[in-house]
Amino acid sequence: MVLKLIDAVAAELEPDSRFGGASSRSKSEPAMQAGYDTDFYAWTQDQAKRLREGDFRRLDIDNLVDEIETLGRSVKREIESRLNVLIVHLLKWRFQAERRSRSWKATIAEQRKRLARELNDNPSLRSYPATLLAEEYHSARLNASGETDLPEDTFPTSCPFTVEQILDPDFFPEA
Repeated sequence: MVLKLIDAVAAELEPDSRFGGASSRSKSEPAMQAGYDTDFYAWTQDQAKRLREGDFRRLDIDNLVDEIETLGRSVKREIESRLNVLIVHLLKWRFQAERRSRSWKATIAEQRKRLARELNDNPSLRSYPATLLAEEYHSARLNASGETDLPEDTFPTSCPFTVEQILDPDFFPEA
């Protein structure tokens, strides 16, 4: 979809110096009404307005591409972070059964809910948790050790839960 947008924008652009031609913009005309580096929020609003109005010639293409890519990375980071917090709390639930609390249960439920939302909103990332499980487990294991004051070797070296269990709203591991 992004590539289609960029192709559509490129088709609408007159040749300019970025593409080897002369710019259609006069020397006195500012490239953007709101500068990317000076007021990011205003820049986003300006770019959105230009897109809605079909004013493709004055879009800040380079920065738009960077921001679209950054948005994709932020969705992945959100999944990574929530998965890590979820695994930490599942480990605490399993290995500190005597300290289980409503707070831990609420955190587990909240992380699952938000992960499910991200994965539903971004179906192309549904398999992503499985691809990073080993990496996130390693980090979560260290975090669980730090939060519980239990030795790291209390926790298995590889994840004792499947991705399906981790994401299952009804799964709570027993000690």
